[in-house]
Amino acid sequence: MTLYVREPYYLFIPKWWRDIERVKTAAGDEIVLRQRGDVFDIRFNGWELMSNQATTSEKVLAEIVCDQIAAKAPKLLIGGLGMGFTLRAAQDALGPSAQIVVCELIPEIVTWNKGPLAVLAAHPLRDTRVRVWSNSVVDVIAKGDLMFDALLMDTDNGPDCVVHGPNRILYQPQELKQKSRVLMSNGLAGFWSAARSPDFEAVMDSES
Repeated sequence: MTLYVREPYYLFIPKWWRDIERVKTAAGDEIVLRQRGDVFDIRFNGWELMSNQATTSEKVLAEIVCDQIAAKAPKLLIGGLGMGFTLRAAQDALGPSAQIVVCELIPEIVTWNKGPLAVLAAHPLRDTRVRVWSNSVVDVIAKGDLMFDALLMDTDNGPDCVVHGPNRILYQPQELKQKSRVLMSNGLAGFWSAARSPDFEAVMDSES
């Protein structure tokens, strides 16, 4: 950073990011949890996946979908844990009889949500309505032996900014058809994206 000032001047030293943990997955991907003051972020191979600086969209995703669930004892499937904000919003929107399954492929992210990140979303993993599965949501959908009232996809940065290559299939037409295998007849699906994706919206409209 270069700062041009007139005398007398003050030297401002920014707070640098501090790595809390840096891990490698079996596939060779690098996951980093880091902190700068009150700000945390999770990075995947250099891409920012999640930060607690901007969480409104994750909350809105869960609220919009959960508010439309008519079941008295709803079953919800969430793809991706992140920092727990989508999960927390779903918990707040659903009643005590709800069952929530979160698929999180990276075990360290689960550990972080029980540790340094836990307070950010008010300890969502302490909720007895929640089960965390350490497998891919793609596999759960493909197996198709469980049915849910709603599905929330909070993986990558959306259909046009996939940071984990294998997740591209999540936004393909054939995979959208597969999702109906795990949804009740009046089931709902919501997708988080960092930006609008007209092409994906068109695919969704054609499949609805």
